[in-house]
Amino acid sequence: MGSGMVSLLRRQGATVIVADICILEEKGDEIRLDITHEESVRKGVDHILATHGRIDGWVNNAYPRTADWGKKLEEVSFNSWKTNVDMHLNGYFICCQYVLKQMKAQRCGSLVNMSSIYGVVAPDFKIYDDTDMTTPAAYSAIKGGILSLTRYLASYYGPFGIRVNSISPGGIYDGQTDSFVKKYEEKTPLGRMGRIDDIAPAVVYLLSDESAYVTGHNLVIDGGWSTV
Repeated sequence: MGSGMVSLLRRQGATVIVADICILEEKGDEIRLDITHEESVRKGVDHILATHGRIDGWVNNAYPRTADWGKKLEEVSFNSWKTNVDMHLNGYFICCQYVLKQMKAQRCGSLVNMSSIYGVVAPDFKIYDDTDMTTPAAYSAIKGGILSLTRYLASYYGPFGIRVNSISPGGIYDGQTDSFVKKYEEKTPLGRMGRIDDIAPAVVYLLSDESAYVTGHNLVIDGGWSTV
C-alpha cells in the first residue's frame, strides 16, 4: 500500500520522504528507518528536519513481524506474541512521539495510522477454511491498540492544531488462493477484495486541508465487509 500512497501524493504535488527498513542506500527523499529501534526513528526524523525544516504529514504504514507470523493461536509462543506487539504497536508509538513533538512546535500537522478492519471487528474464520491461511491473534490486538492510541493522540494534540486519524482497510487482494478470494468476496457487499488504489486517496484526504475538521476518526475502507 505504501507505494500507492507515495505515487498518488507525489502526483498531487506533495514532497514525500520514503522511510523504509529496506532502503540500504539513502539518496534524495529515501531514507532508511527501522521503527523497531528508537535511535533509528530519531535519526530519521532529524534527517527530515535537517533537509526540509518541517514535517507536515506522517503516515505510519510499516508492518514489522516475526518469521513465525501467521501461525494459529495454539502454536504461537508467548515470546512471539510479545515481540510482535513490541515491534508493531510500540514502533508506531515511538514514531508518533517523535513526529508529534515536531508538529506541536509547528502548531500544525496531520498524522495517519494504518489500522485494519480486524482492529474493529472480529475475524470471520470461515473464510480461511480449506486454506493454510489465518489471521494472527496479535494482529487484532495490535490494530485495536492502534485505534485507541489514535483517539488518545487526537485528544491530546488537538489543542495544538494537530490532527491524528486512522485508516482501517479491508482485505487487499495480493494473490490469495481462489477459495479464500471467493469466500471473501461473497461476504463483501461490493463483491470484491480491496485494491491498493482504494486506500491511497483516503491517505491524501486525511493529510490534506480538505479534512481540516477531521481528527480522532477511523476511516474504514472495506467494501462494506464490517457492516454485515
